[in-house]
Amino acid sequence: MAAEDEGLFELPTFDDTPPAEPVRATAPLAVRMRPRTLAEVVGQAHLLRPGAPLRRLAEGGEAASVLLYGPPGTGKTTIARLLATVATRHFVALSALSSGVKELREVMNDARRRHDRQNRQTVLFIDEVHRFSKTQQDALLGAVEDRLVLLVAATTENPSFSVVSPLLSRLLVLQLQSLNEDEVRELLRRAVKDERGLDGSVSLSPEAEDALVRLAAGDARSALTALEASADGVTDTGGTVIDVPAVERAIAETTVRYDRQGDQHYDVISAFIKSIRGSDPDAALHYLARMLVAGEDPRFVARRLVVHASEDVGLADPTALQAAVAAAQTVQLIGMPEARLALAQATVHLAMAPKSNTVIVGIDEAMADVRAGAVGEIPAHLRYGRYAGAKELGNAIGYRYPHAASDGVLEQQYPPDELVGKDYYRPTRHGGEHILHERLTKLRRAVRGE
Repeated sequence: MAAEDEGLFELPTFDDTPPAEPVRATAPLAVRMRPRTLAEVVGQAHLLRPGAPLRRLAEGGEAASVLLYGPPGTGKTTIARLLATVATRHFVALSALSSGVKELREVMNDARRRHDRQNRQTVLFIDEVHRFSKTQQDALLGAVEDRLVLLVAATTENPSFSVVSPLLSRLLVLQLQSLNEDEVRELLRRAVKDERGLDGSVSLSPEAEDALVRLAAGDARSALTALEASADGVTDTGGTVIDVPAVERAIAETTVRYDRQGDQHYDVISAFIKSIRGSDPDAALHYLARMLVAGEDPRFVARRLVVHASEDVGLADPTALQAAVAAAQTVQLIGMPEARLALAQATVHLAMAPKSNTVIVGIDEAMADVRAGAVGEIPAHLRYGRYAGAKELGNAIGYRYPHAASDGVLEQQYPPDELVGKDYYRPTRHGGEHILHERLTKLRRAVRGE
């Protein structure tokens, strides 16, 4: 990379005061409409109300390093930029996408000199902090601990999984929330009228506004980007009104906020499985659609259905596992988009099936006992007896062949002595397990001689 290209994708470094020159007119609408003061920020009232930690930091009265955690388009970078208005501090911004330990050390050294010579504190903003390696995150520990810098880190990932524990314990974690519908509407209306935005060159029909709000899904940047695309399409044809067709022409398909490697991945699959477990096929299909539209690997979804069939349905509906396995095979044989039908069929089947977790409870209890040492000697009459010397050891002597009984069941000890009478499988009375419950009661009486 040429020297003049270095840092091309880095965030700009801010000085003590905001840039004097206005944002260029050709900048994206979302950039032009970025709030210039805390009063212009829409949303995140829980973090910016008087006395809140983030507001105190922005007003120069807070000394805690913070981590801003939330979905895209909720204002993390905007809030960080506003910290540049604190006149008593020096503000530096780095992107974890293009900065490493070397850049961090340079910032720390500059911060130390600034503190020693000018008694000024440095605010360090790091975007996408979850992309820093453990070594890079560890490099921040000393400076944050000594308050040589006030760290303002931003991430879209759950910090419990993406930020090392020593650094996380030194940060005040502040969770930003997706904007609600009223807040997105306020942003859209402001952008239509404001001279920095569309300056009244177009108007927005109520139906088109509703569509943009729905498509944004709480993401301010997405809302403004869609509005700009819609406005460009209208003005290019000499129109002045953004209607629903204009929005549809500009936005072919909403971009689902979903990172297959990130927090949304775990949240959506969790909601998907819990909706099936809760017997809500409509919610389950919604979350399945979110995953498929966002490009989730259908094999991953199929694997989760197979697991769920035994974990939460089990023998209450023995056909559930068959349906899930068939869906997984369909994914392998046919692939998307046709495989969505099999995944949807299995999803509805599992959601509507009677539920029982007795299979997973039974195997987990049995494995726990084995790990705890409850193994015991295998009864001699069950051991393998077809080798020389087996009879001398007592192996297979006294074994009773069940098929010799008229009903195929006879009294005989099968578990080790320590586990006689231990019940691992305890069927419910849900679905098919109602029949199994009655049959198992009779079988145990016959086998155990109770």
